[in-house]
Amino acid sequence: MATSKDAPKKPKNYILLTGRDDSAFCQRVSDRMDEGYELYGSPSITFNILKGHPVVAQALVFKKKPAKKTASKSAAKSTKK
Repeated sequence: MATSKDAPKKPKNYILLTGRDDSAFCQRVSDRMDEGYELYGSPSITFNILKGHPVVAQALVFKKKPAKKTASKSAAKSTKK
């Protein structure tokens, strides 16, 4: 019997990654893009004066797959020529 643990996770439509401005953060963004996300808007940056380093944020959205064309719609388009 399949449990909810076994079911594949549905990707979130929108995520906001935040973290220290370093190569690890850039890799996290790249990894999400490899999973099907695309950049959304401009990155943001601020400075954490308590810890003494920049902090960045980047929003990403999951790409929607295009709807499949049905055979009847494709046939109708080809006959309209």
